[in-house]
Amino acid sequence: MTLRRHGAKARMHRIGVLALQGAFIEHVNVLRSLGMDALEVRLPQELDKLDGLIIPGGESTTVGKLAVTYGLVEPIRMMADAGKPVWGTCAGLIFLARTVEGLEQPLLGLMDLTVERNAFGRQVDSFEAEILAPCLDVVSQPDQKGCPFRAVFIRAPLITAVGEGVEVLARLDQGGIVAARQANLLVTAFHPELTTDARFHRYFLTMVESGGA
Repeated sequence: MTLRRHGAKARMHRIGVLALQGAFIEHVNVLRSLGMDALEVRLPQELDKLDGLIIPGGESTTVGKLAVTYGLVEPIRMMADAGKPVWGTCAGLIFLARTVEGLEQPLLGLMDLTVERNAFGRQVDSFEAEILAPCLDVVSQPDQKGCPFRAVFIRAPLITAVGEGVEVLARLDQGGIVAARQANLLVTAFHPELTTDARFHRYFLTMVESGGA
């Protein structure tokens, strides 16, 4: 699937990026480069206009508190329950999870995941790693199929356990789970928006195009 073809199919869809804090503008830029109508979301009523939502990386406790302050928690839950795709990256993964080890904070609690926050240390311990994600082959050009995705980890969480309905999409070489999907919900522990490889964004767009199925 080429970028042009995928962009042409997806132009009618509107994707929101939660813009309370963190790396939201980078997601907006990637979506627009793929021909999408991307909207920065700060208010509950803006969710009504969307076909999908990205919850970006940032400081997870701040994101949770601001989402409560702006009345976004229940509307996002309702959006997800209605089957619209929601993707959480890094802090967004934490916000979507049902259980976060050793942390009390507002959570959406939508995905049957157990997550360890800051699993790899502080920001100075950030790193990049090549991971294999076979799910990306459906949106890869011929020369990309089977190729690893170079993932950027910044104070990243780690998925330590998943429920029965969760599909593991990618692991580190050591076995740690760093990407997963549960029906219309997608999470990545890393920051795909900080790379030039748009395959994870394109994969999310296939979820939007299929209505989360």
